[in-house]
Amino acid sequence: MENEPDHENVEQSLCAKTTDEELNKSFSLEASLSKFSYIDLDKELEFRNDLIDDKEFDIPQVDTPPTLESILNETDDEDESFVLEDPTLLNIDTIDSHSYDTSSVASSDSGDRTNLKRKKKLPDSFSLHGSVMRHSLLKGISAQIVSAADKVDAGLPTAIAVSSLIAVGTSHGLALIFDQNQALRLCLGSTSVGGQYGAISALSINNDCSRLLCGFAKGQITMWDLASGKLLRSITDAHPPGTAILHIKFTDDPTLAICNDSGGSVFELTFKRVMGVRTCESRCLFSGSKGEVCCIEPLHSKPELKDHPITQFSLLAMASLTKILVIGLKPSLKVWMTFPYGRMDPSSVPLLAWHFVAVHNYVNPMLAFCRGDVVHFLLVKRDESGAIHVTKQKHLHLYYDLINFTWINSRTIVLLDSVEKLHVIDRQTQEELETVEISEVQLVYNSSHFKSLATGGNVSQALALVGEKACYQSISSYGGQIFYLGTKSVYVMMLRSWRERVDHLLKQDCLTEALALAWSFHEGKAKAVVGLSGDASKRKAIVADRMVEILLHYADRALKKCPDQGKIQVMEQHFQDMVPVIVDYCLLLQRKDLLFSQVYDKLSENSVAKGVFLECLEPYILSDKLVGITPQVMKDLIVHFQDKKLMENVEALIVHMDITSLDIQQIVLMCWENRLYDAMIYVYNRGMNEFISPMEKLFRVIAPPLNAGKTLTGADYRRMEKPPSASMLGTQTALGLRLQTSSDDEQVVMGNKLLVYISCCLAGRAYPLGDIPEDLVPLVKNQVFEFLIRLHSTEAPPEEEIYPYIRTLLHFDTREFLNVLALTFEDFKNDKQAVEYQQRIVDILLKVMVENSDFTPSQVGCLFTFLARQLAKPDNTLFVNRTLFDQVLEFLCSPDDDSRHSERQQVLLELLQAGGIVQFEESRLIRMAEKAEFYQICEFMYEQEHQYDRIIDCYLRDPLREEEVFNYIHNILSIPGYSVEEKQSVWQKAMDHIEELVALKPCKAAELVATHFSEQIETVIKKLQNQVLLFKFLRSLLDPREGIHVNQESLQISPCIIEQFIELLCQFSPNHVIETLQVLECYRLEETIQITQKYQLCEVTAYLLEKKGDIHGAFLIMLKRLQSKLQEIIRQDKNTKEDPSLKDVEETMVETIALCQRNSHNLNQQQREALWFPLLEAMMAPQKLSSSASPHPHSEALKSLTMQVLNSMAAFIALPSILQRILQDPVYGKGKLGEIQGLILGMLDTFNYEQTLLETTTSLLNQDLHWSLCNLRASVTRGLNPKQDYCSICLQQYKRRQEMADEIIVFSCGHLYHSFCLQSKECTIEIEGQTRWTCYKCSSSNKAGKLSENSSEVKKGRITPSQVKMSPSCHLSKGDPAIKKLALLTELSQNRSGESCRPFGGSQSGPAFNSIFQKENFQLQLIPPPVTED
Repeated sequence: MENEPDHENVEQSLCAKTTDEELNKSFSLEASLSKFSYIDLDKELEFRNDLIDDKEFDIPQVDTPPTLESILNETDDEDESFVLEDPTLLNIDTIDSHSYDTSSVASSDSGDRTNLKRKKKLPDSFSLHGSVMRHSLLKGISAQIVSAADKVDAGLPTAIAVSSLIAVGTSHGLALIFDQNQALRLCLGSTSVGGQYGAISALSINNDCSRLLCGFAKGQITMWDLASGKLLRSITDAHPPGTAILHIKFTDDPTLAICNDSGGSVFELTFKRVMGVRTCESRCLFSGSKGEVCCIEPLHSKPELKDHPITQFSLLAMASLTKILVIGLKPSLKVWMTFPYGRMDPSSVPLLAWHFVAVHNYVNPMLAFCRGDVVHFLLVKRDESGAIHVTKQKHLHLYYDLINFTWINSRTIVLLDSVEKLHVIDRQTQEELETVEISEVQLVYNSSHFKSLATGGNVSQALALVGEKACYQSISSYGGQIFYLGTKSVYVMMLRSWRERVDHLLKQDCLTEALALAWSFHEGKAKAVVGLSGDASKRKAIVADRMVEILLHYADRALKKCPDQGKIQVMEQHFQDMVPVIVDYCLLLQRKDLLFSQVYDKLSENSVAKGVFLECLEPYILSDKLVGITPQVMKDLIVHFQDKKLMENVEALIVHMDITSLDIQQIVLMCWENRLYDAMIYVYNRGMNEFISPMEKLFRVIAPPLNAGKTLTGADYRRMEKPPSASMLGTQTALGLRLQTSSDDEQVVMGNKLLVYISCCLAGRAYPLGDIPEDLVPLVKNQVFEFLIRLHSTEAPPEEEIYPYIRTLLHFDTREFLNVLALTFEDFKNDKQAVEYQQRIVDILLKVMVENSDFTPSQVGCLFTFLARQLAKPDNTLFVNRTLFDQVLEFLCSPDDDSRHSERQQVLLELLQAGGIVQFEESRLIRMAEKAEFYQICEFMYEQEHQYDRIIDCYLRDPLREEEVFNYIHNILSIPGYSVEEKQSVWQKAMDHIEELVALKPCKAAELVATHFSEQIETVIKKLQNQVLLFKFLRSLLDPREGIHVNQESLQISPCIIEQFIELLCQFSPNHVIETLQVLECYRLEETIQITQKYQLCEVTAYLLEKKGDIHGAFLIMLKRLQSKLQEIIRQDKNTKEDPSLKDVEETMVETIALCQRNSHNLNQQQREALWFPLLEAMMAPQKLSSSASPHPHSEALKSLTMQVLNSMAAFIALPSILQRILQDPVYGKGKLGEIQGLILGMLDTFNYEQTLLETTTSLLNQDLHWSLCNLRASVTRGLNPKQDYCSICLQQYKRRQEMADEIIVFSCGHLYHSFCLQSKECTIEIEGQTRWTCYKCSSSNKAGKLSENSSEVKKGRITPSQVKMSPSCHLSKGDPAIKKLALLTELSQNRSGESCRPFGGSQSGPAFNSIFQKENFQLQLIPPPVTED
């Protein structure tokens, strides 16, 4: 026995010289792969970026996986997703819950149905990645395919297979073999055999390129020797006859192949050679009768991976119409995994593809599979025990349906969608790199073979539908290349090298995009990189060299493509678009030498380009990204900005430059001439380490005008009430001393800068930015201090006063100079030498300002404020003569100066709080504080002496804090720690000022009294002599609507006080008496009635009489008031147009009617008539007096009001009684019925309307009751229709379990469960002592805590194998008479809209829903549904 293949005559001399340039390029990647191992390539591609496979979802291991026979016996339902026999094999719930949602990318609109899936579009990937794929036509092969069809009747191409040879099958049974040079080497088969076997439907070349397998449309298989062109085998019995070969695949074992036919079956073909006779044994791996397989893919390994532990299993992936399977052919047949697709389009093509990838330092095979628009990735590993372990990786969501999936390398995949558009995707980031339209290929589809037209079309409709887009045999990949078979051509596609991608952009004149792409290669952020190997530094050097070439070319192009020389603005815009790009990338590459030599030299040829170049440098210099500029460029830069009069820009640039290489004297002169003070200081500091000379220069400018008496103010500073911490020092803004340039007075600007500069030097900060070198900080501080305290300036005139520098700064801006000193003192409080300087400066300040009359009182006050703040500090080290404290006190409490009152008071308060009180005589301090109206100072002193009562006076006199007096009194009286005498004195003081307190805030005063001294309310009332204040106080105290937060019941207020309040209310607010009485309590009715009668408040009196129970008395008062109003109308002149009294009549009548209506329910018929008839007569009386000849001007309005009275009394007085009373009237009894005809007719119309309304309502209620009962009966008798015949938890058919006690629960949503399974998932809830089931799937899909809600949204029944019956949640029988019919109707109408999803029995769970159906005593007698037998 001898194994195949026989290698005796196999020759592989296929390295002839290339004759076609495209084919050379197409095979170039294969040659490059030979230089380093396949593993190294994968590792390189994987580890260039961060790994994304950090979350893996392990598929649980199975002790006894299902056998292939068990899978073959499963039923495949095309309309349902595949259900695993053993649910532990793949935990789909876990995978779905952890799956990633990935963003997709979109291409152009194709107009097909897949367009509906396109949700979002990303920017064009061309500008980001360039052209990733290079595609070219294999002209030699394409021409010979067309020639063979014409000359030898080979037919159209049908299949392609690629290794180191290219095999193309035709529709007339021929196999054309081409070499790498596109030369036709072999033509296998003949048209006569093709007529017998049909078209070639599948091709496969083995690993060593020695054998070719051909599958035919009529089911035959042939094997050819590719070295000799001999036919080795013709196999006709490997699979059932009458089916086409869809796939034929060699495995890594040359004696083993797999075929798949149009019946959906998969067969293993074993080739043997016994005694020189070649045989083929066939074994069925998967039967199409149990599920049609339409795609197979064995795992192929490269020679470098032949010892990989996975290869010994000879894995095979198969895709049926409902699931995929991964089986191992060796050492024995075993199923390792099954995976269902889930929901998908039945016309989608199942796709499989293997590839070895490196994940976490290990290279393992990864299977990509999809059907539709989601690609899943499964990583296959072998664990230590020898078992295969599968982990699910991040899946890819697309917006289009796929018809082909190809790995081009371990990182990059190429997808072909249903509209023949290629999508190049980076697998790990899932970013779309390029989209290519390949409709010009005219791709060959395998539809006829899937429909098995050659054998009569005996295939299922599902398989035929998939075959509409099947192109498995038209696309083949090898060595990083993808070959596409068209009807008349063959195209090859491969990844461009990084250099090609850059050059491709350059050819299209996209220089900016080319530089961006090259920079992504340089930084290692590009995708689908080919041609860059070695370590990172080498790669960067290679790319940088190429970028330098592009930059120089870019500079040349910028000059050559410059617009017309005469148009300066156009030229500037042109260079502004291009020059910054050059500068950017030169700096990114850290090639300043290139930037300032070759590039600058090139651009200097054009003056406009040179200017734009220099201006481009400004932002980099200002951001400190560009340091070390060459002297020539620096000089040109300054000259350029000088010429353009941009001196502010020059100053900003100088302070960021290294000016040691420039002519410092020239720069200083330029700065001084152009008033660039910041730059001048910077040059002195950085160029010469000189810090005092700039100060001297600035002093020389600002001192003369100040000495001459001119007032300069540094008011451009931002004023500060309190100086910030010195840690804030840095730039001018951080100092809190923001400068604002004043063009009118340069001395002010210079003085401001001088102050900031001094502050920076004393804080160790460089001006205007940065820090002074640490070794120079002590020296600089000492120099500045020594400079400031100099007795005389250099070259001083004889008349100069002592300490000129401090004197000048004090004259310039006293406050801000002292703020600078305060900042310095705070920052250097632990420095001994600095402390000595502080004392020295303070002494000088006192000497200069106190002993000199040149300073204004305001300036002297600033000094004392500064001293007070310094002395008030706990860690103060300054010494000041005690007599100065009296001067400070005199100044701060000076009544002549009203400015900065609060500030002076705050300063003195800080001084006292810091312990300065010991320096003063307390009585004198209090006396001066009262004189100066420093009430906070007084409060502080009184609190020290526990004179809390006197503090009340301080609050009342202080207009800013007077309202805080209430909180102060409340705190003293309620907070423990104060003696009884102190509290009594505070209360007594409050009583003395009670009128002031009430006038200030009546509510607060009332709350204070009610909270602390409710028993002394009468005393307070006696003290309030002003009646208005008393009224406000009582209203705040007694009226709960005023918002007082006191329990009214705890206030034991006598009725006399309440009646006193009511009387004041009648005086000052009569319109609010009734609404106040409605909320008041504890007032005596008789006394209150007397008060209201005293002030003639009729409505209030009537209200009180009604409350007393004297309804008739209240009515008579209202009737009398109404009659008086009517008399006013009768007496009114007819010519008067405006009449406010008619509105009063209507309001009074409405109030009277309301009185009658409120009390008529409690009166008998005679008492009602005693109310209503006098009211009716009163309203009709004016109409009796008016004659028809001269009607009253308001007769129509009065008739309308009378009709309103009639309508109101009709509810309480019988209609005949009303008519009889009207007819008995002597006026109408004598024939004047025409006056009241309208009233009577209106009464009759109202009666007819109400009668019709009653009949209609009764009819509607009857119809609704009938409808509701019909629906209730229909819901009781309706059956249930489960969607499947297996339990949704254990996935077993409900008949398989034989436990008779196990019932079957069916919900109206269609899900079916065993009761034991539902109990194990805890799908029960307790409602009023009864157990209710809930659907497990529906409740788990709504995870927002709605379990109880879900329980009310399912209908349920129970099914046993012997019978089907309904099992309602509550038993309904005879009704309860206690339940009203209308309540039942209301409940049914509320439940009508949700009838389809409500449980039988109408139960809704949850405490908020109190249903009458859930009451224990509710029973409704209904006929139960019939019991059906199996």
